[in-house]
Amino acid sequence: MSTGPIATSTRPTAVSPGNRGEARLLAFIYDRNATRSHAILDMRLEGCRTYARRHGWQIADQWIDRGDDALGPGRPRFAALLEIMRTQARIRPVLCLVHTWDRLAHDGELRIALQQRVAQAGGYVATTFDESDERAHAVLVGRSDA
Repeated sequence: MSTGPIATSTRPTAVSPGNRGEARLLAFIYDRNATRSHAILDMRLEGCRTYARRHGWQIADQWIDRGDDALGPGRPRFAALLEIMRTQARIRPVLCLVHTWDRLAHDGELRIALQQRVAQAGGYVATTFDESDERAHAVLVGRSDA
C-alpha cells in the first residue's frame, strides 16, 4: 500500500454561488498538536483561515486533537468534525482543510484511512499548498467506477 496521501489534483475546485447553483463551499479546518507549544499550531491555523478566505470559502470552525489524541487513530475532535461535515455535505460542498498532509498523520496508512473517513462523510481533504484528494473521491469511498 502506498504511504503517501492520495492526491490527484493540485488545486481544489472553488465552488462559488452560481457556478453550479450550490451554496458556498464550507471548510472544516483540522489540525493536531501533540506538544504543549502552541506558536506553530497557531501559525498553521492562521494559514488555513487565510487560505480559505482567499478562496472565498466559508469556514465552519476549527477542530484540534491534542496530546495523545493527536497521535492515534481515534482522534475525537476529528470524529466530531466528521459528524458535522456529514450533515452539511447533504446541502453544500464541504472539505477538510489542513496545512499539509502531515497534519492528518505522518504515517501514510493512517493518513489514507483518515482521508477515507472524510470521503465517506461526503467531503474531501485539501491543503494550503493547493493539493487536494477531490478527484480520488470514488477510490477513497471504495466505488468500483473509479
